[in-house]
Amino acid sequence: MKKVKAIIERAGDGNYSVYMDADDVSYLVTGTGASVEEALQCFQNGYEDMKKYYEKKGKAFEELEFEYEYDMASFLSFYSKNFSLAGLSRLTGINQGQLSHYVTGHRRPSRATVLKMQNSIHQFATELSHIQFV
Repeated sequence: MKKVKAIIERAGDGNYSVYMDADDVSYLVTGTGASVEEALQCFQNGYEDMKKYYEKKGKAFEELEFEYEYDMASFLSFYSKNFSLAGLSRLTGINQGQLSHYVTGHRRPSRATVLKMQNSIHQFATELSHIQFV
C-alpha cells in the first residue's frame, strides 16, 4: 500500500484543514473542521466517499496509507488534552509563553525549533515505549 503525507494545518480563521500531499495519485481528498478531530473525520469520510465513487464507476481505486504531519499550532491544539504547555516546555526546553504563541498562531516556530520539539517528543515517546509495569 502506498504511503502518502496528509498535512494538518490551522487556517488563519482558526479552522483546521487536512489535505493530501501527493501529485501522483489520481484523486484528491481534503477535510476541514473547527477542530483537528473534525477535520480528520471529514478527511477520512472523504477518503471513504472517494473509494465508493470509484467502485460505483467501476474504476480501480488506489488504496493509500496516510502519514499525518502537523503544523505546530495543529499539533499543540490536538494534543493539548495529553500535554500541558508547562509539561511540553519542560520536555522540550521551549519557553511556555513561546509555545502559547504557537498555539494561538501569533508566531510560527523556526525550522530549528520545530526539529527541537519533534526530537524531544520522539525521545520521550521512545522512553515511554520501554516502560514495563509489574
